[in-house]
Amino acid sequence: MIFRPTIAAILIVTAAPAAAMPVSNFLAKAEALKKGPLALFSGDIKLLMNQIKADSQALRSERLAAEQAGKRGAFCPPAGGVKMTDKDVLQAMEAVPAPRRAQTSTKDAMRAYMVRRFPCRA
Repeated sequence: MIFRPTIAAILIVTAAPAAAMPVSNFLAKAEALKKGPLALFSGDIKLLMNQIKADSQALRSERLAAEQAGKRGAFCPPAGGVKMTDKDVLQAMEAVPAPRRAQTSTKDAMRAYMVRRFPCRA
């Protein structure tokens, strides 16, 4: 019986959506991962991957909701979908001007990147 509250807490924590992360925090964690092989065991790589996954899903949902409402989405990806590499993600984050990184969420940085990469045609 002792394990039930612990399991419930773990399920709640893992099921919770990723909270907004400032670009400055994302880039700091990404930079720390480059410092050596032991940095990969910090757990930050999974945190960053989950953040981008959650941001991507939220942006897709926003775009689809706009389209269902008869509006044009912020960006228009190709029909086959978009595959992003770690370099693409870092490029999206680094495109945010340094003074704005603490106030800009990773989701907003990803949206701006997608708008630049996949503009909608008029």
